[in-house]
Amino acid sequence: MRRATAVVLLVCIVSAGAIPALGVNVGGRHSDTGSTTATTNSSTNVTILSYNDIQTAAAKDGNVPRLVHRIDERRQAHDNPTFVMGGGDELSPNALSPVSGWHAPVDVYDLIHPDADAVGNHDLDYGTDAFANASRASNFPWLAANLVNETTGNIIEGAQPYEVVQRGGVKVGVVGAIYPGVDGSVSENLSAHDITAKPVVPTLQKYEKVLRQQKNVDVVVVLLHEGTKEAETVAKRTDADVVLTGHDEVVYRPHVVDGTIISETEARAEYLSEINLTVEDGDVVGANGRLINITESTPKNETASRIINDYRSEVNLDSTIAYTETPLDARFSTNYHRESNYGDLVTDAMRSQTGADVAITNAGGIRSNGVYGPGNITGGDVFNTLPFGNKVVTVRLTGAQLKETLASQITTMESDAGQQYGAEMSMQVSGVRFEWVGHDGKQKIRDVRVDGKPLDPNATYEVAVNDFMAGGGSGYPLADKPVVQRTDELLSTTVVDYLKSNGKIAPTTDSRIQRVDTSLADESVTLDGHGNAVMQFDAPDDYNETVPNTFVVSTPDNRTVAAENVTYDADEDTLTVRFDDGELASLVGCDETVQLDLYGGYQSSQYDRVYFNYSRLNADVTATLADRNGHGASERDATNETNENEDDSRATVPPMAAA
Repeated sequence: MRRATAVVLLVCIVSAGAIPALGVNVGGRHSDTGSTTATTNSSTNVTILSYNDIQTAAAKDGNVPRLVHRIDERRQAHDNPTFVMGGGDELSPNALSPVSGWHAPVDVYDLIHPDADAVGNHDLDYGTDAFANASRASNFPWLAANLVNETTGNIIEGAQPYEVVQRGGVKVGVVGAIYPGVDGSVSENLSAHDITAKPVVPTLQKYEKVLRQQKNVDVVVVLLHEGTKEAETVAKRTDADVVLTGHDEVVYRPHVVDGTIISETEARAEYLSEINLTVEDGDVVGANGRLINITESTPKNETASRIINDYRSEVNLDSTIAYTETPLDARFSTNYHRESNYGDLVTDAMRSQTGADVAITNAGGIRSNGVYGPGNITGGDVFNTLPFGNKVVTVRLTGAQLKETLASQITTMESDAGQQYGAEMSMQVSGVRFEWVGHDGKQKIRDVRVDGKPLDPNATYEVAVNDFMAGGGSGYPLADKPVVQRTDELLSTTVVDYLKSNGKIAPTTDSRIQRVDTSLADESVTLDGHGNAVMQFDAPDDYNETVPNTFVVSTPDNRTVAAENVTYDADEDTLTVRFDDGELASLVGCDETVQLDLYGGYQSSQYDRVYFNYSRLNADVTATLADRNGHGASERDATNETNENEDDSRATVPPMAAA
């Protein structure tokens, strides 16, 4: 069986309710005429249902029971052979992971009766031995053709390279693969067990040949836990009929790439993918597909709900532990790109518990992709957002090492990952403030301050992290750094205790992390507390227009003043920013001279940013408080020195009081 070259795909997203009638579009790949014909009596329709990256939803009585219901419903809707498959990351992470491991997800997925599931990186979170146990407890096979023990040459225990399923006279061969480099993103060191993820495409080509020539399958399906970009590569370099992918957790509606149908359902059981193939004389000659939205109106499978709630009741996940007056933002789009109030809360809890100077947590450790509150927060909410079995530890770093650690989490726009996802800063912090620059060839981390003071590269700082990070996970350069404290407490428990101790919370962000795309020349202003203070700069080369209400000056301790007016002169290529003099003087106070940061947003003619609405500039500004005669600090010092030489009994002019 080979796929058709001219498969035409009808795609849509549908909500719960009636499903549109399925059309069949035919165009045989190996037909000499290439003509389009109607479905014949010799053809067979085949339906493939799929999901991926269930993760945190597995421990909630929500979308997973609804997904189970919808799969049962779609099975019954078809008279033709129907197959169900998963794209990996189904066992972890979820709120029950730290307490019951893989058991709850496996019990629920057994209700689905999938034909196969891919091994995802988070399916290995509990360790290789635990995964083997989970596989033995599953009533379906786990596939990972390229996850191989280098010593024995065998597939990782608990997995197999492929599965052949025959139903209704149609043979479907399913092969699974995971991305190379998976060793760096799982809690257990796979290389210590001689386990390596082999290159994906050659592995798939090898097993596709086995499936077609030896097993004589009609349809080849690849379960690829690597993402949509890589799925498109697989489509172009193999002869698979269908690629069902996961890992990057995006909505990818069923789509034909080079004759192969690709689909991804984002994550957390938010969609069910349905692909319908027409198989005729050894070819997939037609197809259509859709993503079916799983919504709150979708009925739940009662058995699945009961299983999940029984597990939750064992660990009391539904008890209220705090009340939040502001929404807690655990979304990926926030935590991977900017400071979040939930990231602040988590790292504040880590620092409170350990007494460390700084706390850092990896953005990927904050899950659920949800927003909680305003309202009651339960223990289950915390375990859902921090579902890994990570424990809090403290490492000792020099200032230089701390800066290197922060820089390790910056993804630049020009990198391979940045070109696909945009610039990122994959961390949340407490006790430290810094600017990050998401461009190659530039200093990624700068203007670092700990406890309000400039970072000393030679000083020693104690930094609270989780043990996954301390072991080098997520690219943190900490594996060889001394651990000075082990709390032996789950990070989720640390946050639960912190919330209980506070009771009512209203966390907001406080500019710990500042994004900078372009730097302007330094500026200085002398302030007398009256009128306006004006700063003028050469505009960035890519400056198109000003983003309103984004220009501010900020002190190191995050006191800010907004600009009154910003003017861009395209002819002169200058940028003029005006502030109220008295408001700026209030920032200076009794210090006479203060270093301020100017930040502002603008639309760029060069960069089309992902996840950000505009580019951001920065300039260092020295603000000096004038005396009553209008002199700045340097002028005042010179005048005072002259006056003292002339008459030592004459008092110097005191600085103006803060406005």
